[in-house]
Amino acid sequence: MALCMPLGCFELRPLFPLIRFLVAITAIALAPLVTVGAVAESLWQSGVFPIVQFEGYSSHFGRRLGISGNEELHTGLDIAAPLGSPVLSWWSGEVVEIIDDSICGLGVVIVSGDYEHIYCHLQQQFLHRGQKVRGGQPIGRVGVTGRTSGPHLHWGIRYRGRWLDPGLILREMVKS
Repeated sequence: MALCMPLGCFELRPLFPLIRFLVAITAIALAPLVTVGAVAESLWQSGVFPIVQFEGYSSHFGRRLGISGNEELHTGLDIAAPLGSPVLSWWSGEVVEIIDDSICGLGVVIVSGDYEHIYCHLQQQFLHRGQKVRGGQPIGRVGVTGRTSGPHLHWGIRYRGRWLDPGLILREMVKS
């Protein structure tokens, strides 16, 4: 079996093991997002896009070159927004950590069942540890704290300790 393109033909059989591997990895990565019928719809319908004044995406989830020039895992989605724009909680949950460090900057971690959602680079945050929050509740403002080159929100999501691509979750929210 061959794939022919303007630059020539390529034999696909040697790629089958790689293709099977990529399909398996994709299935594993999407497993937390796959539920059945109405449960899936009600699950994702309660999600709220965390930025009020959206300007675009400035960095994707996954492997990328870091500032040191080495490849690193970027564990969230960077969403560009004007400095000081409101940041909303994606889901209802409880604040388990307030962050203030040189990488995330000022940030918040909220737990919603098996999900943890993290919000980094905030100019200010309005929460305290142990506080309950509602989905859509303002939790802070977009800033440039920590390791960043401009105002944006770094939004990360973990499911049972494993990082998920927030872009895939946004797609599921739109579908439902």
